[in-house]
Amino acid sequence: MTSLVNAAFEKTLVEDNDLPWEIVDAKIRRKIMSYSKDLMLVKVAFEKGGVGATHKHPHLQMSYIAGGVFEITINGESKILKEGDVYFVPSEVLHGAICLEDGILVDVFNPMREDFIHT
Repeated sequence: MTSLVNAAFEKTLVEDNDLPWEIVDAKIRRKIMSYSKDLMLVKVAFEKGGVGATHKHPHLQMSYIAGGVFEITINGESKILKEGDVYFVPSEVLHGAICLEDGILVDVFNPMREDFIHT
């Protein structure tokens, strides 16, 4: 990560319509709403059937379900979560999501996800 990347995106007042969606796959798209080197907030829209494949990363992650219904699996334990629910993923813990009803996750990462930034 370069300081140029940080300087270009440390937005303090962010309007949703000012940011483009990035296509992740046929059923998932995301918007990087803002970030610094220590923190990142990402909005992820899922269509029913969309799968956030099981993975792990060194970042802490906390996610708010802004809409829809998801089956969330963390470290082998699964639970159905809906709008208003939250989940937390510690560093290096396997986790994934299956979208059961169209929805939106708001993901917060510490530190920021350098792999999400296209330079």
